[in-house]
Amino acid sequence: MQSTLSSPQGLSQNSARSFTESLSGRIVLIVAATAFIAACAHVTVPLPFTPVPLTMGDFAVLLVGLALGPVAGFAALALYLAEGAMGMPVFTPQGLGGVAQIVGPTGGYLLAYPFVAAIAGWGAKSLRINNGFARAAVACAFASIVLFAFGATWLAQYRHLGALPVLHMAVTPFLPGNAVKIVAAAGIFRAIDRLRRP
Repeated sequence: MQSTLSSPQGLSQNSARSFTESLSGRIVLIVAATAFIAACAHVTVPLPFTPVPLTMGDFAVLLVGLALGPVAGFAALALYLAEGAMGMPVFTPQGLGGVAQIVGPTGGYLLAYPFVAAIAGWGAKSLRINNGFARAAVACAFASIVLFAFGATWLAQYRHLGALPVLHMAVTPFLPGNAVKIVAAAGIFRAIDRLRRP
């Protein structure tokens, strides 16, 4: 009987694992992650009552954090911000682009991204929840709290808003969509995690 290690499937899984664990493999994954986040950030719908658009960018941040883990996830989002600061078209197209977008009304969300990815990645590995999907979903929920806290606080300072107006502009309209994104990110991560295992 042929073992998993000697079968073609086992060999391909080992090759993929050794690539993703190597330094060059991690760098490739981090760069690819920034491209994925940029593509998702361009799936966006502007809202008339707030400078914060509906976007798939935060979904990508959660998924990247889950998939890459806390360190590589943080690095991927730091690189993403650096690309945007250099003028590369990686942010949502509604903003000014470049550094102006990072210091603009939605800058709090952008600056939170590395921490959001790190929290999602850490939680998916470290939370003591047996169910992998539930563990990833809870990790994403904690990460989303940080995202909204950064984003709302920044916007409140930027626009000189009180607590209630900033909640209506920066948090409550996005909660239903965020719940869907959490479920989707956790489900995709769970499927990827199963494929990784021999």
